[in-house]
Amino acid sequence: MISANNVTYRVGKKALFEDVNIKFTEGNCYGLIGANGTGKSTFLKILSGALETTNGDISITPGQRLSVLEQDHFKYDTYPVMDVVIMGNERLYQIMKEKDAIYAKEDFSDEDGIRASELEAEFAEMDGWDAESNAAMLLNGLGIDTELHYSTMGDLNSNEKVKILLAKALFGNPDILLLDEPTNHLDLDAIAWFEDFLIDFENTVIVVSHDRYFLNKVCTHIADIDYGKIQLFAGNYDFWYESSQLIIKQRKEANKKKEEQIKELQEFISRFSANASKSKQATSRKRALEKIELDDIKPSSRKYPYIDFRPEREIGNEVLTVEGISKTINGEKVLDNISFIVGHDDKIAFVGGNELAKTTLFKILVGELEPDEGTYKWGVTTSQAYFPKDNTDEFNNDYTITEWLTGYSAIKDVTYVRGFLGRMLFAGEDGVKRVKVLSGGEKVRCMLSKMMISGANCLIFDEPTNHLDMEAITALNEGMMKFKGVELFSCHDHQVVQTTANRIMEILPNGSLIDKITTYDEYLANDEMARKRTVYTSTATDEDDYETD
Repeated sequence: MISANNVTYRVGKKALFEDVNIKFTEGNCYGLIGANGTGKSTFLKILSGALETTNGDISITPGQRLSVLEQDHFKYDTYPVMDVVIMGNERLYQIMKEKDAIYAKEDFSDEDGIRASELEAEFAEMDGWDAESNAAMLLNGLGIDTELHYSTMGDLNSNEKVKILLAKALFGNPDILLLDEPTNHLDLDAIAWFEDFLIDFENTVIVVSHDRYFLNKVCTHIADIDYGKIQLFAGNYDFWYESSQLIIKQRKEANKKKEEQIKELQEFISRFSANASKSKQATSRKRALEKIELDDIKPSSRKYPYIDFRPEREIGNEVLTVEGISKTINGEKVLDNISFIVGHDDKIAFVGGNELAKTTLFKILVGELEPDEGTYKWGVTTSQAYFPKDNTDEFNNDYTITEWLTGYSAIKDVTYVRGFLGRMLFAGEDGVKRVKVLSGGEKVRCMLSKMMISGANCLIFDEPTNHLDMEAITALNEGMMKFKGVELFSCHDHQVVQTTANRIMEILPNGSLIDKITTYDEYLANDEMARKRTVYTSTATDEDDYETD
């Protein structure tokens, strides 16, 4: 168990948390939620001991081991992958290194033998002989190929490093697991494996995530941060949302009844306070009036942007034709003879673990890259708006937000442009902020404003939910669902894919394409059935061979 006892944390004069008391117990998975800036990551750092409280303390059951998902993707660049994962159990890793150092000695002494014996006993007690196989299972589950298990971290790409740091956090069955945005940069297969891992995990998990589907699937409780307080709800994210809305509704209704009662009492007192025969009753009602207190209902710190993509022109029957596109990047063939035709009602989710392939295809379709082979053709009635995964170049200038967005608007009126910014929660003085100093989430909201103001009828999104908070993701999801045009997109948010796409395209590791007209959940179910059939066929064949022999 881990608990916060009267915890207050101040940044300057501002209290980010004040007098927080909460317990996280064994066998439960807690989703820590709240609007951007409410301190979710800060609270995890307080729990882990990385930050000291201003007042109060954190207590952990004696002897329990706490594990944290690290965010520095370059910290272990000189270490082998397997070593990094096993470092998740620091004591076990220390024993392994000390043993290796002793056995490497040329002048092996009696004292060395005694020490080695002690280490071997502790090593066996900690299941050390299975450490590498346990680490390999985690890596394979997250999609790290076996041939990479003994590579150096510095030789891997950023997505692979994310998975390895997650495997490090999960390694060795920690008693308390603290995870800050663990599904960021994971492909959908890795997320599905990770969900199953957490569902089966028997210890304490506290996780920050903007993925609603993920929180619904793994969480037993929701810890909601709002106005420096943390309120605990039993159940998953959807249950929290319904419960919190119901609580607000009930409190508003209770206040309404009190206000009506106050009005009746005030009217009686006003009418009869000067009447001698009614003076006692008036006095009694004054006392009753003084006892009525309205509940202080603070508005939530959560703010939802308004995302509405409106195409200026209706799209025709000919939208996009792709024929035989191939592309090799740094010696790797990421697209191999890709062909498909897009219809005017299509909302296509591109899935699969090959992130580079999806980004490469999108860049080709918007003219940022040339294919090595093949062609593509957009219909004459189409106009495209593109959301790139990497938006660095867009904001490498000295424009204010208003100036930046005006450059993409056909109507150069400042009031018109600020209307789009206001929908995306850039109000008042925000319009004169320089784009180069914006946060990741603010840049994403700017890019969505740009797409809205374009009036395009074909939208291309490459991981648009990265850096967005839950409220903005919800608004984006609704905007994508309502859009009366064509969408091509990749997204790690399961709920966005399931509720938006009517067609799924999976780019396989070899660069080829699977194209299905189906929902995402149906696609996953059919894929799982296919895998089971493959396993069954393989097993049956093995048994038949055994019987024949």
